[in-house]
Amino acid sequence: MRHTWGEDRVFFYDEGGELKALPARWTDASAPDPFAVLAAGRAYFRPEDLLALSDLLERLRERATADVEEEGC
Repeated sequence: MRHTWGEDRVFFYDEGGELKALPARWTDASAPDPFAVLAAGRAYFRPEDLLALSDLLERLRERATADVEEEGC
C-alpha cells in the first residue's frame, strides 16, 4: 500500500501483467472506517460524504444559475 493520488492505494498486477491500483478503502487492506464501525449498518451515508454531496450540489446550482443568466442576456 502506498499513498498516491491523495489517498492510500493498493497496487497489483492484472492477468495481463499490467500494474493497476485501487483505493485502499475499497479493499480489506486498510483499517475499517471508524464511522462505519460505530454506525453498525444503521446509517447509509457517512457525514463527510454528505458534506461532499452538498458541496457538489451547490456548485451545480451555481453553474445552472450562471447558464440561465447567460441565456437571458
